Amino acid sequence: MRYQAQVRLKGFPPQNATFTRKTDAKRWIQQTEAAIREGRHFKTTESKRRTLAELIDRYISDVLPTKPKSMNAQGRQLTWWKNELGYRPLADVTPALLSETRDKLHQGRQPATVVRYMAALSHAFTVAVNEWEWLEENPLRKVRKPKEPRGRVRFLSESERQKLLVACKSSNCRQLYPVVVLALSTGMRQSEIMGLKWSDIDLNRGYITLHETKNGERRSVPLVGHAKGLISELAKVRRLDTDLLFFSDSKPTAPIFIRSPWGKALKQAAISDFKFHDLRHTAASYLAMNGASLTEIAEILGHKTLQMVKRYAHLSEQHTSKVLESMNSTIFGVGS
Repeated sequence: MRYQAQVRLKGFPPQNATFTRKTDAKRWIQQTEAAIREGRHFKTTESKRRTLAELIDRYISDVLPTKPKSMNAQGRQLTWWKNELGYRPLADVTPALLSETRDKLHQGRQPATVVRYMAALSHAFTVAVNEWEWLEENPLRKVRKPKEPRGRVRFLSESERQKLLVACKSSNCRQLYPVVVLALSTGMRQSEIMGLKWSDIDLNRGYITLHETKNGERRSVPLVGHAKGLISELAKVRRLDTDLLFFSDSKPTAPIFIRSPWGKALKQAAISDFKFHDLRHTAASYLAMNGASLTEIAEILGHKTLQMVKRYAHLSEQHTSKVLESMNSTIFGVGS
């Protein structure tokens, strides 16, 4: 004998279940009614009814368009998860299953890449928990992320910087030199420099306003010294058919592509193991060696936290030593 149990409450879809004992059926009815009235039942129901593929598809269509800068990368990352686990009901996507899949993801990929894949899926889970109520909690929060190696710190020595600037100045690409000087003097990212428009430049105040940044926040960057002089010279001969500072000669409305002249300049200067992004590291390293605090470096580079700039902390040791030496001399006297 089997017992069919049904819960029908106004305003909610009917719920059905079958039991072999009448007492179990009654208990289920009581618990289900209570869960529905308290708003706890349908989250569990959705997680059994929905698959991970449905979650990812909805996230890609509804949420990713609001994140245009990361749309392509996160779309690829989420598609990987979908191909691996998409057929699974959300209720079956457990931390244990995600841990196994993380280990598979780790094969042939760097820890930093794995962390990004996990972060993309984790945000999709968070949206499903908070906004769609498809899950009770984010199962990926219980899964350990692989430890990332310390961030790369490659910066130009004094002689390397001089040789690189000479090579850039003699390049057939006349825009290469001001681009490199701007990167060294401000720590701006290559994408930020290439997207600069004259409307972003305030030569009177000596500031650049970046409207599109990696962290999505508007940022002001001081424009001083040699970099300001170069931009001022460019302003005198700027083209009227484009608002870009650094434009392609063949298509003035598009940014210049400097990969080839940049590579030739590095080769001419005999500099190895150096990328354009390392100019940003160089600017940060010079700031640290000239006494800038981690907070100041983070503000200039546009980092929200100090974690990313801690890699430069050791470069300010000499400055810290001088500060302590000055303080001790004041307190105890020279030679004490």
